[in-house]
Amino acid sequence: MKQSYIYITLMTVLVLTVLVVFYVLPRPTFSELERRDLTEAPVLPAWESDSLQSGQFTEHVSRWFSDTEPFREQLLQVSMWLDRHMGLTIGEGEEQVTFHAADQQSNDDADAEELGLTDDREIADYENRQNADEAAKIAGAGIIICGKPGEVRAMSAYHGKDGGKRYADVCNAYKRAFPGVNVYCMVIPTAVEFYCPDVAKESTRSELSTIRSTYAQLDDSVKAVDIYTVLGKHAGEDIYLRTDHHWAPLGAYYAAERFARVAGVPYRDLSEYNREVVHGFVGTMYGYSHDMSVKESPEDFVYYTPKDSDYETTYVVYTVDKSYRVTAEAAAYTGSFFGHFSDGSSGAYCVFMGGDSKITQVRTSQQNGRRLLILKDSFGNALVSYLFGSFEEVHVVDGRYFTKNMREYVEQNGITDILFCNNVFKVYGGGGKYMDFLTQESWPYKGRNPARPKATAQAQ
Repeated sequence: MKQSYIYITLMTVLVLTVLVVFYVLPRPTFSELERRDLTEAPVLPAWESDSLQSGQFTEHVSRWFSDTEPFREQLLQVSMWLDRHMGLTIGEGEEQVTFHAADQQSNDDADAEELGLTDDREIADYENRQNADEAAKIAGAGIIICGKPGEVRAMSAYHGKDGGKRYADVCNAYKRAFPGVNVYCMVIPTAVEFYCPDVAKESTRSELSTIRSTYAQLDDSVKAVDIYTVLGKHAGEDIYLRTDHHWAPLGAYYAAERFARVAGVPYRDLSEYNREVVHGFVGTMYGYSHDMSVKESPEDFVYYTPKDSDYETTYVVYTVDKSYRVTAEAAAYTGSFFGHFSDGSSGAYCVFMGGDSKITQVRTSQQNGRRLLILKDSFGNALVSYLFGSFEEVHVVDGRYFTKNMREYVEQNGITDILFCNNVFKVYGGGGKYMDFLTQESWPYKGRNPARPKATAQAQ
């Protein structure tokens, strides 16, 4: 009987503890591990609400309860640790390739003659010499993880085909809308194109086919920028991050140099930049893959800030809702282009402009009458600062957030050059809202642009 009382007492304490943990302790609202906002707490609707009658409300309650449980990050890490250490062991000297279901959609010194190119649309095939001979094991599908323990690389598999027509149509439409403006198209390949081991090749498709297809559908008056060839020549360097889906700032440097050559503007050598490092960086691929080997393979996030460069950065920041829709716009203010992140920070890629949901305008000391507008996704963030010595002004607009009318914006700011700069996943998906920008009405804040001299006309 005494044992029964002890058992009942222990079970009661356990149940009460669980109730306290799951019903009393504060619930998280953001997941650092998965880099996303968690489900918001439901608001009880009126009893006659359609959502209550249809079951949507109770589904929301269930989703919120399970998504925001206290200590979810710690429990998730324990789960990932168990998954890894209870799985297949790696033989000595072998590399491991694993695949994980991904829920994200999926950031050269030589001239054209040295590259053997007569046009940036003629891109040679790339032969992967980085991981081609690695022994590997495969377990699943989605995100590819390979490499030695402590040095693993995580990459998103690419499932597109040729495609690119809608994106090319957008570039062509901008050239027609702005016949006196230089329009460029730069499609950014991702890491899987250069580092995918042979054993995983059947689980991903060629990004080059999409890049070629996109460039082939551009009007002759739109200038293609081949960075695929350039990046391939530097694939042995740290041009892509191992633990993040973006490229590394060094890769963006080589891409920006190629663009400057195509645009016919001056370009600063990497020796004219300060090298900055955030140690112990683990990026987005840890949250996407839920694989502990990524967390156990931190890397240096290396970026470059220009030396002896006089420039001023102005921001217009947007308030964005959960659906990435702009709900408010603040007045313009002047701030720093580069942020600061401590060692171990997972947000180091936001060192450039602090992120995406804003318009950025940079006035430089360059006086050549060239004013560049970059239409980009997050990959383009790392490219911007390398062009401070190339253009008089650099304007940056993200494909998701823009409240102006693009025709008015280009005219009011004297834009002479427009660069479409997006990764191949974005290109294959059509490019976002760029076409809408041409026809939408400007709202809601209308500040005055400072007076500026007339832009220099550029030969096409």
